Amino acid sequence: MSEKIAFMGLGTLGTPIAANLIQDGHEVTVWNRTPGKAQSLLDQGASEADSPKDAVTPGGVIVSVLANDAAVKETVTKEVLEKLGEGGLHISMSTIAPATARRLAEMHEWYGVGYVAAPIFARPEAVTARIGNLCVSGEAKAKERARPIIAPSVKGFFDFGDEVGAANVVKLAGNFMIAASMEMMAEAFTMGEKSGVPRQAMYDMFTQTLFATPIFQGYGRMIHQNNYETVGFKLPLGLKDLNLVLEASSDVQVPMPLANLLRDRLLSAIAKGRDNLDWTALAQGVSDDAGL
Repeated sequence: MSEKIAFMGLGTLGTPIAANLIQDGHEVTVWNRTPGKAQSLLDQGASEADSPKDAVTPGGVIVSVLANDAAVKETVTKEVLEKLGEGGLHISMSTIAPATARRLAEMHEWYGVGYVAAPIFARPEAVTARIGNLCVSGEAKAKERARPIIAPSVKGFFDFGDEVGAANVVKLAGNFMIAASMEMMAEAFTMGEKSGVPRQAMYDMFTQTLFATPIFQGYGRMIHQNNYETVGFKLPLGLKDLNLVLEASSDVQVPMPLANLLRDRLLSAIAKGRDNLDWTALAQGVSDDAGL
């Protein structure tokens, strides 16, 4: 069934997700905090609104892919929810704190609006190819309506139950594991390089045998080539996520020493002026430490 969708957030992930929704036959109105990013979607049939409130249709759907907790709170305001109203639905695909998701769900409930947490594991090219993976959580009725809207854009759809913060916990855990994998590859490749073993040779062997998985193959390629200019996820967003990991782990009293190391890697990279690079550039810090 075609839905009237207010799509908020046209970043590197948001734009291809919105394009998929248009291709799937939904009536999409887009809004972005920074103007001038909508033209490719307008060419595909989307409309553009001047404000989040103007983008919303009463009883319709909001899909948001925003940078951080503050952006979600500033965009999906009480005025927006009041217009969306009873029977409306907000699908939040942003990576935010589980506690923020819970507070948002409570606020949405006050206005009769359903809330589904649906963070996505995918780089932009995977969104376009529809091979990413979605984690969802929230009230069953809201998820039932959300599924046919967002499931066609991904390969994997994983439901983590009614507790609305659960999907965000999983998303943060996954991003932590990705960052840890990047650190591991950077350390291994750098040890090899300083020992006279080519990075390419190590990458080829490991990604065809012990670590033949998309994370090691994709991010490992960027790391062994020292190619961090192809940006799918900028360093400051990675730092934001590691800070959220540490916040969430502290809330449940789980020490995560490796997460602290990764946070410091990202912070150091940004301090060195690498904030416009992909977050795989945390690997450059390993090379720096090794004198390369």
